[in-house]
Amino acid sequence: MTRRMVIMLAIVGIILAGFIGFQMLKAHFIKNFVASMGNQAATVSAITASNQSWSPSLRAVGSLRAVRGTDIAPQLAGVVSDIPFKSGEEVQAGDVLLQLADEDDVANLNALKASAELARLTYERNKELVRTRAVSQASLDNAVATYRSAQAQVAAQQALVNKKQIRAPFAGRVGIRLVDVGQYLSPGTKVTTLQSLDPIFIDFSLPQQSVRLVEPGQQVTATTDAFPGETFTGKIVAIDSKLDAETRNVSVRAELANPGHKLLPGMFGSVTIVTGAPQSILTLPRTAITYNPYGQSIYLVRKGEAGEDGKPVLTVEQSFVTTGEARGDQIAIVKGVKEGDMVVTAGQIKLRNGSHVVIDNSVKMPNEAEPTVQDR
Repeated sequence: MTRRMVIMLAIVGIILAGFIGFQMLKAHFIKNFVASMGNQAATVSAITASNQSWSPSLRAVGSLRAVRGTDIAPQLAGVVSDIPFKSGEEVQAGDVLLQLADEDDVANLNALKASAELARLTYERNKELVRTRAVSQASLDNAVATYRSAQAQVAAQQALVNKKQIRAPFAGRVGIRLVDVGQYLSPGTKVTTLQSLDPIFIDFSLPQQSVRLVEPGQQVTATTDAFPGETFTGKIVAIDSKLDAETRNVSVRAELANPGHKLLPGMFGSVTIVTGAPQSILTLPRTAITYNPYGQSIYLVRKGEAGEDGKPVLTVEQSFVTTGEARGDQIAIVKGVKEGDMVVTAGQIKLRNGSHVVIDNSVKMPNEAEPTVQDR
């Protein structure tokens, strides 16, 4: 029994020693693996912090409208007899855009003209006869009244005939024709639109704290996503005399040169108003900033001692920064970075203080102050 007990205890001891040895060996391998992982370099992209020339400016989004624009519509009812214009063409002031059937009105006008001519002859005859006392002064006065009444009727009928012919009130571009020859039109039926496109207005709003920074005559630039990369220049022509009571914004109107008629009423555009001289400001791409509840930080790349390949080992150091105004892909850095510092722009999620890094800038990170659709 004693020998059996000794053998059993020996077997249990061997098993227990094997288990403990296995656990120690596993812990050793895990420690070596974690240590080797810590020494592996993370691949990041980086950029050298540099100063950019930024001009103090105000930015807003506005809506384009024509300096002169109207919908063309008849004042009187009638049947369309002629449409001389073509959709989308340029017309001059006074060009005929629409003709309504006016045969009856012209016939009445001719009849009234004949009556007016008869009244004129009667008036002239009585004026001569009064000198010889062949007719009384009362007869002459009656002839004068009849003549003037006839002239007034002719003028009224002529105005009616003129309203059957719609002319362009100003030069501009007509829109798409909305009626056809032979169609009966009621008063106010829209025929087309007429817009004067050069120059063109852009209306936008600014907050009340910006009122002191703008004034009529100030230069502005505008862009629109309809024409990426193109800039349109102009100047402020009017500032509203009161602010909106709900938004506390003031309405501003600028006039833009539009010689190619690219800008059209109804488009929206981004407006920039330069309010001061250019300033040199340190900027970084927005992707370089890590936002945390306790502040904004970046990772600075530091060069260490030479490695086995003879090149300096690169490590990172986390630094908190104070940011300023942002424009496009860039953001101004007020504090925390110096010009010439190498800053990580992508891959921060893999980093901590002291991490080894390898810089790979084969993928370009966005870093444009005025990005466009083409940049994306």
